[in-house]
Amino acid sequence: LELKRMSVSREHRGRGLARALCREVLAFARARGFGAVVLSTSMVQVAAQRLYEGQGFRKVGTSYPSLLGTLMNFQIFHYRCDLGDGT
Repeated sequence: LELKRMSVSREHRGRGLARALCREVLAFARARGFGAVVLSTSMVQVAAQRLYEGQGFRKVGTSYPSLLGTLMNFQIFHYRCDLGDGT
């Protein structure tokens, strides 16, 4: 399962909503038999990186979004959370 574009508006940040949403996505995927959840985020999204790593995601790769991104060394980080069998 791929998690795309999860966001919490600025006025609601700091309340644990992103953590709760992430836990819900993982539970949803696990309940439906998915083996893993994958996602990507940019190098500047440090708070997102901390959130995902805190939820059990591990960085599995990096890429560049474009030639300009390569020239500017702007990386996209790819994450994966293996779900196992839920036991």
